[in-house]
Amino acid sequence: MNGSRRGFLTATGTVLLGGLAGCMGAPTGGQTGETTTETTAGTTADDGGDGTETSGRDSDLASLELRYETVASGFTSPVDVAIPEAFDGSRRFVVDQPGRVWLHDDTGLRPDPYLDITDQVVELRGYDERGFLGLTFHPEFADNGRLFVRYSAPRRSGTPSNYSHTFVLSELTVDPEATTVSADSERTLLEIPQPQANHNAGALAFGPDGYLYVAVGDGGNANDEGRGHVDDWYDAVTGGNGQDVTENLLGSVLRLDVDSRGGVSGDEDKPYGIPEDNPLVGRDGYDEQYALGLRNPWRLSFDGEDLYVADVGQGMWEEVNLVEAGGNYGWNVREGAHCFRAGECPTETPGGEPLVDPVLEYPHSGGGPSGVAVIGGYVYRGEEIPTLSGAYVFADWQSQGRLFAARPQESRPWDIVEIPVSDLGGGGENVLAFGRDPTGELYVCTSGSTRISGTTGTLNRLRVA
Repeated sequence: MNGSRRGFLTATGTVLLGGLAGCMGAPTGGQTGETTTETTAGTTADDGGDGTETSGRDSDLASLELRYETVASGFTSPVDVAIPEAFDGSRRFVVDQPGRVWLHDDTGLRPDPYLDITDQVVELRGYDERGFLGLTFHPEFADNGRLFVRYSAPRRSGTPSNYSHTFVLSELTVDPEATTVSADSERTLLEIPQPQANHNAGALAFGPDGYLYVAVGDGGNANDEGRGHVDDWYDAVTGGNGQDVTENLLGSVLRLDVDSRGGVSGDEDKPYGIPEDNPLVGRDGYDEQYALGLRNPWRLSFDGEDLYVADVGQGMWEEVNLVEAGGNYGWNVREGAHCFRAGECPTETPGGEPLVDPVLEYPHSGGGPSGVAVIGGYVYRGEEIPTLSGAYVFADWQSQGRLFAARPQESRPWDIVEIPVSDLGGGGENVLAFGRDPTGELYVCTSGSTRISGTTGTLNRLRVA
């Protein structure tokens, strides 16, 4: 199913997600049970045959008002929700940052964690960007029971003693029908030394090509410099994991073939394969890398062959990009489409590769959309909110009761429309993540706290007000 890949929304922002130390009791949730007709992802709804939309214009978006229908509550810090097609969307798996996955199905929220790896995750306290950060299910999970997790572990062998922790990507094989599973089958696929505690990214998603895409932050700290940040080609800012492809895997999106092993050349040390058309195969650099120039890519999603990534910026701009294989999205030469810490900056690398402009960006202050850390979402493909059809829906961490939406345009950046949320249900105003079910309907994970403590986290379904 390989095909031409148009793009991928990338947002760069500041510090990311609140952590909350220790889960204080089990979350709670009721029964939903609604179903809608499935739509085809990757196509523009209501188009006139040439890809041009004929309804649902941005003026309609501006008049839209939404609400949250709380599906489940009592989480500590719900940073991801996976809704696999294996169960026709009837099971929703919520990742709670301290180390648990909770299962919500048509009977409600299960009383015991679906998966608990708290003892394998670093201890979290206060505000923390580490933890259990990502979960995705193999496209054939119903048959093979394979799922993939991404978490922050205490320093493992190979991680320097002055580094913060170890990035871990693992595979588990479980009973597909079980409502609780263990990590006894864990097979570690990848470990990356993390020099700082922040900028951990963590999103996982399978593309339509069947390959696993993994978001990796730049290693933390500020400016992409300091301990664990290597030199790059851009002399205006010291350091530069975002622009490096030879020293480490930080600051990039990886693309892995988890259905094979041995890398490209049969290396027995590689517990995964490498797609032969990855952009750096046969070139100087890590074969795993698919795109680079990222700071803290918080959440990624596919819409057909389009891959959307939100990449949290430093202090002035948040951005979203449509990403192509081998694309360089600018960090730490640029923040959004703007020069970072320099009056002027190049628009391409010394080798002539362009630094790709974002399709969306918004500032940290000023009129119109603004915020401090972009939270990546999904293109809406459902039927319950027809005005949203074909729009990419996302948020800022401090959303203050609003969401953002945008549709593709010929020129960049695309226009962003603010959408108020009139009823937050039982949730807080801090958006942490989004999910999309097989029918194209959207879910929003929120929290009432910026710290990893308490039970203010909720899973909400997006509705018309």
